[in-house]
This record gives sequence, structure tokens and C-alpha cells, in this order.
Amino acid sequence: MTCKICSTIIVGRKDKIFCSVKCKNYYHVNLRKVTAIAVKEIDTILHRNRSILLELMGKRKAEHLVERVVLEKKNFKFKYHTHLQINSKGKTYYYVYDFAWMEFSTDKILIVRKFKKKSR
Repeated sequence: MTCKICSTIIVGRKDKIFCSVKCKNYYHVNLRKVTAIAVKEIDTILHRNRSILLELMGKRKAEHLVERVVLEKKNFKFKYHTHLQINSKGKTYYYVYDFAWMEFSTDKILIVRKFKKKSR
């Protein structure tokens, strides 16, 4: 078996992946860097999506119906969301933090804001 980083032949246990602590550290440091870059890009998109939904909701309390083209013009990325929920009618709510949207077949989008319950 050879080292995952430098291709040196590994001596020792059969399940070893790296030949030295130096190679092991190099691998994990670079893995964290690549992960951090990807996470930052995705997080930027999620925050931008949330800002767009907040802007469209304005001071409306609970929900707002808009045309899909309005979100598309603002460069809303529909495939990026934090989680989803399927209601009892089988419709899917896509969440970005505290906002959600549901798509209708008529190219309308329902935007809703999920408020936190106030504790006593």
C-alpha cells in the first residue's frame, strides 16, 4: 500500500493511509480549506436568497404571492435551500432559514415567513 499524499510505500498497520504525520496533516489541512471554500460559496447564495425573500415580503406578516419571474429577475437560486417540509396535501415548502416558498403550477410562488414562538 502507498501513501495517499506522496506515494511512499507504507510500513506498519494494514489500515494506514499515510506514511507520516506530515502527510496526514497536509491532507487534513487541505481538506478543511476546500471544504471552507465550498461552504462559503453556498452560504453566500443562501444569504442572498434569504435577502431576496425578505425584500419581497416587506412588512407583510405571514405570506405573499409573487410571480416566479420576479424571483428569477432577482437571480434567486431555487435549488439552494436549508431544508424542506411536505404538507398534508403533498405540497413542498422549501426553506431558507426562517423563510419558505412553495411553487404552484401556475408559475406563482407563495412566500411565507416562519416566526419563532414567543416564550413566556
